Amino acid sequence: MGGKRIAVVTGANKGIGFGIMKELCAKFDGIVYLTARDEGRGLAAVEELKKLGLTARFHQLDIDNADSISKFTEYIKNTYGGLDVLVNNAAIAYKRESTVPLGEQAEHTIRVNFFDTLALCRSLFPLLRPHARVSTVTSSSGHLLRINGNEPHASALKEKLASPSLTEEELCDLMNQYVEKAKEGTWKEAGWPYKPYEVSKVGVSALTRIQQRAFDADPREDLVVNCAHPGDVATDMTSNRGPLTIEEGAVVPSYLALLPPNIKEPKGAYLWYDMRVIDWVKGPIP
Repeated sequence: MGGKRIAVVTGANKGIGFGIMKELCAKFDGIVYLTARDEGRGLAAVEELKKLGLTARFHQLDIDNADSISKFTEYIKNTYGGLDVLVNNAAIAYKRESTVPLGEQAEHTIRVNFFDTLALCRSLFPLLRPHARVSTVTSSSGHLLRINGNEPHASALKEKLASPSLTEEELCDLMNQYVEKAKEGTWKEAGWPYKPYEVSKVGVSALTRIQQRAFDADPREDLVVNCAHPGDVATDMTSNRGPLTIEEGAVVPSYLALLPPNIKEPKGAYLWYDMRVIDWVKGPIP
């Protein structure tokens, strides 16, 4: 059970997730799990890594499926007894030209990118061993200043999200409130930005700060979580728009996953793709 260090990357069969796999397989001292919704694609990605001389293991994991999360958690618990690195990379985004109604986009995007990420964390965090590292992929869209509507409610909303005493429950309520407003068509008056993807990533960035506060109070030593904007990377998700390669986009999330023991910082921070720690509340956004 003990002995082996374990790292897990979600949504890892392509894109930035696959780039992170390459980094971790090369640099992490332990076993790296490539997880993906689709078993065929996941196993094919493990084979791709093998061709590069890198060893990974595969386990099916769909963060949008509670049963899949609990099976995976049980597997890690029963096989290894604990977990040392978790990279929250799995996410969805609707294309700009999507004709799906905003309310539906909002519901689906917030569910997967925010609530499913949170559900996975709640399931796996009890397995984190001392000195564990959690790295969450956010976005430039996930900075608090994205909530910059001129509506009076935007500043109240920002204040709530920026509060150092914001709880997980309060954050969940805010995310649900956005989905309701998107369905009603009153998101703007409520101070929210239009894009569900932005709101979902603001949510995971805010969640990072809450999780680090909990880690600071945790009896397990030196638990650290950070989130990072990987840069504008050419992937399926971005319709291959973006100047950065997948390898470049993997740099900061991988760096955060591999932070050495007992560091003072970054902790609960928001990092830019060039490794800079950015003030999530005040900015400026580079």
